[in-house]
Amino acid sequence: MALKPVIGLAGGIGSGKTTVARLLREAGAAVVDSDELNLAQLHHPDVRRELQSWWGNSILDGSGELDRKRIAEIIFRDPNDRRRLERLVHPRIARERERLIERHQCDPQVRAIVLDTPLLVESNLDERCDAVIFVEADEEVRRRRVVERRGWSTEEWARREKSQNALDKKKSRADYVVVNNSSDLAQLRADVHALFERVILEASSKRQRGPDD
Repeated sequence: MALKPVIGLAGGIGSGKTTVARLLREAGAAVVDSDELNLAQLHHPDVRRELQSWWGNSILDGSGELDRKRIAEIIFRDPNDRRRLERLVHPRIARERERLIERHQCDPQVRAIVLDTPLLVESNLDERCDAVIFVEADEEVRRRRVVERRGWSTEEWARREKSQNALDKKKSRADYVVVNNSSDLAQLRADVHALFERVILEASSKRQRGPDD
């Protein structure tokens, strides 16, 4: 059985990676979403107990569930807290990611596997990929999206943006670029589907040539 290509998504906050991932799923890809894996780990009893031992009950909401907004405030305010959380959950997420990749590789309905993760380049996960797509959008467009759709302040957007690698570095490590400045979903769908077919074709050709060709 030929291995299916693994495609990484990179881009700035508010660039529209989630939308591009959804369109790639439409085209036949399976998407491994790191935000979903992270949420699942935060709800794991072992992780929850550890977080409460660090930060107390202040991280719980009125119903006794973990307050993700409060946790985000803590880790984006203090890099040491962010690194501590990453050391706890990232190995668990990595194991689950590899399990899902293996499962999707065996699924005949899946044409490629997409890794949708905010820290693709920062964690060197791009090296795990056969190809990386950079989702590009102007800074003002990205800022407006997160303020309008996520309810962030511009200060919150800037703080989270600063926690990630510079976009030019991410773009330089990508193999393909898709521009997402417009609200024209039909055009974006056409662009993403066409790019997906190109990635599939070129990944297959690269495997046939071999790594030293």
